[in-house]
Amino acid sequence: MKKIRIYICWALLSVLGSSCQDALELVPQDYFGDSNFWQNESQVSNFMVGLHKQFRDNQFQFLRLGEMRGGNYSTVDRQATSLNELPVIEQRLEETSSGVNNWAGFYGPILQLNLFIQKVEAITFLSETRKSYLLAQAYAMRAYYYFHLLRTYGGVPLVLEADVLNGTTDAVILRKARAAEADVLAAVKADVNKSISLFGVQAAVTDKSQWSPNAALMLKGEVFLWSAKVYGATADLAEAKKALNAVTGAALLPNFANVFAYNQKNNNEIIFAIRFRVGEAEMSGVAAYTYSTFNFNGLHYKDSTVSAGVGNFLVDPLVLAAPNSQQVIQRYAYTFELFQSYDVADSRRNATFYDYYKVNTDVKPNVTTIKNTALVKFLGTIDANKRYFSDDWPVYREADRLLMLAEITNAEGGDPTQFIQPVRDRAFAPAKDPKPFKNAGKDANELAIFEERTKEFVHEGKRWYDLRRMKYAAEPLIFKSTNHPYGVLDKTTQAYRILWPIEAAIWTNDPLVAQTPGYTTARPN
Repeated sequence: MKKIRIYICWALLSVLGSSCQDALELVPQDYFGDSNFWQNESQVSNFMVGLHKQFRDNQFQFLRLGEMRGGNYSTVDRQATSLNELPVIEQRLEETSSGVNNWAGFYGPILQLNLFIQKVEAITFLSETRKSYLLAQAYAMRAYYYFHLLRTYGGVPLVLEADVLNGTTDAVILRKARAAEADVLAAVKADVNKSISLFGVQAAVTDKSQWSPNAALMLKGEVFLWSAKVYGATADLAEAKKALNAVTGAALLPNFANVFAYNQKNNNEIIFAIRFRVGEAEMSGVAAYTYSTFNFNGLHYKDSTVSAGVGNFLVDPLVLAAPNSQQVIQRYAYTFELFQSYDVADSRRNATFYDYYKVNTDVKPNVTTIKNTALVKFLGTIDANKRYFSDDWPVYREADRLLMLAEITNAEGGDPTQFIQPVRDRAFAPAKDPKPFKNAGKDANELAIFEERTKEFVHEGKRWYDLRRMKYAAEPLIFKSTNHPYGVLDKTTQAYRILWPIEAAIWTNDPLVAQTPGYTTARPN
């Protein structure tokens, strides 16, 4: 019954949002079903389930925007399969190759959230507690979408009303220019604050796959930390800290790998996660971060020092060859240097990557010709002899809260040891951390926190945003520098590439929309 309700709800969402998928074309094509909806609590609750389902469908987009440009993706094909999305990974985005289209597809969900907010605010049959809870989820979700848009494009069209349901159907009137970044940030802040206010004091959440008071507080902490460090609103550091300190009930798990394990859903470290489950949904694209068994060709080994005739070559060491739906092949690869950056005693190393090597044993001495890794962090589970990539994808977890608090404390001139050391202790448990964190001044601390986040959050959509937000000597880490090895853009010639371009179809449909500054727009005369 639950799946049927989800499908019915999603069908309604599709009808109501069918005209919202092409750029910002807001004229409705059909209101079928709307007059018969919003009549009881079950309908309203199911609509929210559908909104969360739509949120889940955007998981790979969140990953793409938050990580792929972060410098940890390899541009070298090591399995003769060809890598995907190289223009994104190699910072070669242009109007004709924008990396993502249609504002990342986020306006469809935003317009449906606008509809939900307008309808539910007018409802009288819900208890005030239930009504506030549902609206709190909607405001938090809308803030999250717009926060991604802000960090991706800067200023974007700001649509906060369900205009098409208010009698406005003229496509020209509905056109929207890009709002200023400050206005988008203000809208995000207003939505997340509204969400927290509406949530109020709620009972502890046991299902962490939906927006909750803790999730909204984490979002506020991240938004206000971004505001303080990217836009210079230093007073927002205190607001970010207050929000993060208000999160309750979360704790680091003793074992890093268990945080992501299929049989550990809703564990104590998770604050908010996108839910995947066998028979319901799989995380998109994970199989494309693994390996191609047909290219192992009898020369690949787990050990790069294998001697001729010693040990067996790899066939399918991670038991990937019987997937439920996804093609097991390497279309995305992390750099081998990222794997090597981990201390060998760091438990996150082997809980994140499986390293393997192509070795030529026909020559003496043997020659290692390829060093490669497969992502094992989200391998899911095997059910009825099929692999399902159905681990949950964390949006927020306790390690993120601690490391954001470390970053805030450091920005305030304090000692972040109390926040960063527990993360390191867990990484090296049960042994002791061989190089405990030492407070070494703001710049050195910032780099140490960034390195910890890099190792902790592989494939969690954090790296690109961390590069943009975190700084060394007052300079964002995203720029190449002799002071640190992390930057991916040249400040002199590529600073504008911090933001993504929009494709021509957007400004063709809406002449009010300008191209992202710095990119060439081939507008007709």
